[in-house]
Amino acid sequence: MSLKFTILGCGSSMGVPRSDGFFGKCNPKNIKNYRTRCSAILQTNSENILIDTSPDLRTQLLNNKIKKIDKVLYSHMHADQTHGINDLRVFFIKRKKPLSIYADKNTKSYLNNNFSYCFKNTNNEYPAILKMNLVKDKFYIKNGSKNISIRSLKVEHGKVKSICYIFDNKLAYISDVSKIYNKDFKYFKNLKYLVIDCLWYKNHPSHLNYEQSLKLIKIFSPKKAILTNLHTELDYEVLRKKLPKNILPAYDGLKLYF
Repeated sequence: MSLKFTILGCGSSMGVPRSDGFFGKCNPKNIKNYRTRCSAILQTNSENILIDTSPDLRTQLLNNKIKKIDKVLYSHMHADQTHGINDLRVFFIKRKKPLSIYADKNTKSYLNNNFSYCFKNTNNEYPAILKMNLVKDKFYIKNGSKNISIRSLKVEHGKVKSICYIFDNKLAYISDVSKIYNKDFKYFKNLKYLVIDCLWYKNHPSHLNYEQSLKLIKIFSPKKAILTNLHTELDYEVLRKKLPKNILPAYDGLKLYF
């Protein structure tokens, strides 16, 4: 069975439209301009692996009819990637055991400090729903009888570190990044898909802009690149028309198979 990767959300930290209804330059008549906060899911025929718990997680899971999650991988500690964590409770109820999540040391500390009730048995009524694990540089998940590799790479995201996940050496997901270290460029060669941060046109201290994203895509030469973490400044159709044929803007619900 091929692997299915779904972009659950591709919007920047406030989404599109913002909570005050502001669309910016995005045409509200185009459904692909309605963007929830960044999150994604990898589905094998054995496991569903969620990447990040955005504040929009409940809506994302309902929209995509996701009824099972087996593991959660976190990219970093910011609110737009973590604050939907309580919506994992239903999967504890269904599994009758804590759900394993994976994060680096800083994200682990942030989650433990701010959502301690998820990890501790406070009383019989509210047991721990999650089990925290430090993410490894390389690990494996199941796809039937086969093992699928996942590589985690630290990248710069302004003043914090974020994690890029590379699945089966074929798809890289890097939603929040300002710099990829040269020593890791080798891991981005021969990809089928590169899903990469592209906030807007001007410079930003913690995100790639349009020009920077396209420069890295040219260096890595994936078969197809998908731009994510899109701000209100980036209208889907305007962006699509100006991009090379092997690059497209993400939209909520976009599915990739590999």
